[in-house]
Amino acid sequence: MTRIALDAMGGDTVPDAMVEGALESLAELPASCEVLLVGRTADIEAALDAHGGRPDRISIVEAPEVIAAAEQPLAAVRGKRQSSVVVGLGLQKEGGADAFVSAGNTGAVMAASLILLGLHPGVERPAIGTLFPTDTEPVLVLDAGANVDCSARELRGFAHLGAVYARDVLGRPNPRVGLLNIGEEEEKGNAAVKAAHQLLSTEPLGFQFIGNVEGRDILQCNVDAVVCDGFVGNVVLKFYESVARMFVGFLKREVETEVLSGEAMNRVLTKLDYSTYGGAPLLGVRGVCIICHGRSSARAIKNAIGVALRSVETHVSQHIGADLAGDA
Repeated sequence: MTRIALDAMGGDTVPDAMVEGALESLAELPASCEVLLVGRTADIEAALDAHGGRPDRISIVEAPEVIAAAEQPLAAVRGKRQSSVVVGLGLQKEGGADAFVSAGNTGAVMAASLILLGLHPGVERPAIGTLFPTDTEPVLVLDAGANVDCSARELRGFAHLGAVYARDVLGRPNPRVGLLNIGEEEEKGNAAVKAAHQLLSTEPLGFQFIGNVEGRDILQCNVDAVVCDGFVGNVVLKFYESVARMFVGFLKREVETEVLSGEAMNRVLTKLDYSTYGGAPLLGVRGVCIICHGRSSARAIKNAIGVALRSVETHVSQHIGADLAGDA
């Protein structure tokens, strides 16, 4: 039995979107998979009742406290031991769950993951890996916001994390990894990026390091994972999200309704919809933790549960541990 713990109290529309997403996931999950809704039992039960009651393969784990989006992450984790974030990750630490999914306070989820799950030996910092849609296969960008300042060694570590995830979860057997920079030449970039390029160019790797890539290369489908620090990654992510929203809004204003409702256009809009990709894995921790957007819809939560299940089934966390063990 695979058990996915879901933070029912994290996000903008709790617990309704979480409960609805969990219920929708049952139609796609194997019979051997169970979803544990972690949070305030009364609120969760009321949301379940509104959808016809609690079915098999849905369980409730009481967690009376909630970490709000504006709270200081570390202080909240230490002060609210009965919060849905701490209880949910605690289940995984104790073997009561195989993965944790949350659309709550990202900083708190990260802090609790570090405290409760810890890092694999050889991992200096965890990284958030976010999928960017392209016209073919999505590209993994990491770090997408966990670490604002990074050393060359940390960037090198992100490359290993991204390569394992691309290989195991995305099904790219010989992943191509690029280092995000302002130019393709190896002498370009700041000190950390230039030093990371040197490390990745001279060390034996279990993946293809294709050198520096520019922002435009993310969408040109010639790379599987793109490495950068969390400051750059988060700026690129937020800009990309805004462009996608602008593009969709432009289409809705300028294109006739019957065209928008067509099958081909629906495929385009689906690719641009963040909910298609569910959530972003926090890579490097000793377990499976999927971080979702705060405004996640039921569809996004359903897909995030699917991402968590694939991560468990492919043993990506264990493979990261084995891949980075040599750096410990």
